[in-house]
Amino acid sequence: MTHGEASTRYLTARFLRMLSLTLGELDAVRDAARRAEYAGLTRRAGALERETDALEREIEDACLHAFAGPLTPDELAFHLMVFRSLTNLERVGDYAFGVARDLEALAPRTRSATLQDVLPLVNLLAEMLERLAYAFAERDVKAAREVMRLDEEEVDALYEQMLRASLTRLHERPDDVEVALAAHRMARSLERLGDHLVNVAERLEALVQGSVQAVW
Repeated sequence: MTHGEASTRYLTARFLRMLSLTLGELDAVRDAARRAEYAGLTRRAGALERETDALEREIEDACLHAFAGPLTPDELAFHLMVFRSLTNLERVGDYAFGVARDLEALAPRTRSATLQDVLPLVNLLAEMLERLAYAFAERDVKAAREVMRLDEEEVDALYEQMLRASLTRLHERPDDVEVALAAHRMARSLERLGDHLVNVAERLEALVQGSVQAVW
């Protein structure tokens, strides 16, 4: 096995693990929202986020080591795709953790309906993450494009729906400004999380299609 082949195999496994960790953060959020039990959510999501951050550094070091050795053009494009996508996945973990922290902080002070507003969007983003992991593992352009379509057609609509719900509650309960602002922040974080998944999907599409310039 060549240097490039060994590195490609290693990075594929570790990048999939990073996708799995970020999905785990979203799973923790939606499990808490479904059960309306938020105690300990920040701790659970934080542990996954720290593992994600450590894995980002590990993969970054592995990419830099690989760049120093011989790589075929296809292997170089793959390593560039992974290297460039690390920041996106790290930000996905950050946003998911922020939502988890806000949900646990708000839980004692607001109605469960407000907290569960996040559930449809979190479910959709978890689906996008699963499709992205499949697209990456199988080099499946169709699955990568489905991630982009879901963001364009459904994430933005649910984001607007969350914003309208928070504004409606603020109108009904004008003293509850802090809850409304936190709901707005969670909606924005989840919308941006989707944007980062699209960035990775677009890079993956370019990789499979052989467009190295677009990968970089």
